[in-house]
Amino acid sequence: MGTGEFYLDFAAIVFTVFCGAFVYLVLYLHKEGKREGFPLRHDGRVDNYSTGVGGLPDPKTYKLAHGQGERTVPGPMPDQYELKAKPTHAHPGAPLEPTGDPMVDGVGPAAYSIRPERPDLTVDGAPRIVPLRVDSDHKVHKNDPDPRGKAVYGCDGERGATVVDLWVDRAEPHFRYAELDVGDRRVLLPMTLARVKTDGSVHVKSIRGDQFKQVPGLANPDQVTLQEEDKIVAFYGGGTMYAMPDRQGPWL
Repeated sequence: MGTGEFYLDFAAIVFTVFCGAFVYLVLYLHKEGKREGFPLRHDGRVDNYSTGVGGLPDPKTYKLAHGQGERTVPGPMPDQYELKAKPTHAHPGAPLEPTGDPMVDGVGPAAYSIRPERPDLTVDGAPRIVPLRVDSDHKVHKNDPDPRGKAVYGCDGERGATVVDLWVDRAEPHFRYAELDVGDRRVLLPMTLARVKTDGSVHVKSIRGDQFKQVPGLANPDQVTLQEEDKIVAFYGGGTMYAMPDRQGPWL
């Protein structure tokens, strides 16, 4: 028989509110995480499944730093480059088989994103990654080997270039690229994919010595744009699979 009294379990109420808020937060973050890269496309088609759970977030406009305009996401996707590859099978998600030179066509590990044709900037609005000839405040430490003037060798042991300068990251003071002379022009080599020996020589495992001439170049000899960086890194990354014929086959 009831007594007419009403009880509130404060701990249970707080726990229920917390669980509800946590579920809402997870769903909110999942939806916000789809501002770029969605909707997914299958053979050019976009369906409800391609937008994921909860659909897409409402468009939001962001102001870019240093007065470089605005960007609305989700919004129109930039035009992509022609994909010179074909699926090995008819089902969605089948591996792609290159139809030309995959390293220069941007296929597989050599694929790159469409990014702005402008350099990355520091908080002060200056180009972030520049050669030492532009920024004399940085230099090679006296205890480290200096690769400038030294040879660069590919994965086949063949000499393919000569280091002529180093490019420093002004925001995080360390070297991002080595500038190479390949004979008729100059290209960049990401330092993360290079090994500098004690004698200063540089060894690269991702591409052959003759492929340094194919590395994407720069429009401005003293700065590198975001798009150029993506293409350069993608070229070396593609070499880990396509530079040598035996890299594309199974190991076992």
